[in-house]
Amino acid sequence: MPDEQNSVNNSLTYVVAADDFSFETMEQENGRAVVVRFPLDNPRYHAGDVLLVLSGTDIHFHGLIGRIEDGWAIATDRRDSLLPATVQ
Repeated sequence: MPDEQNSVNNSLTYVVAADDFSFETMEQENGRAVVVRFPLDNPRYHAGDVLLVLSGTDIHFHGLIGRIEDGWAIATDRRDSLLPATVQ
């Protein structure tokens, strides 16, 4: 009999419109936010899920949620972030 799995097989994607996305820049590169902190108080999402910030069909941020604590999540997109490095 196979061993019981201790990890989740599927991750969820938290999708938000860029105009509605409130965040704080934790780290930036070349004026772009690569690590963001944002409010997320939905028990459906967990560390390991994905944050996707869209403007129409353009992807502004696509990164892994690394931590959720006290209603705040931290996500990282070091490759293709288009979010400006500001507090929204």
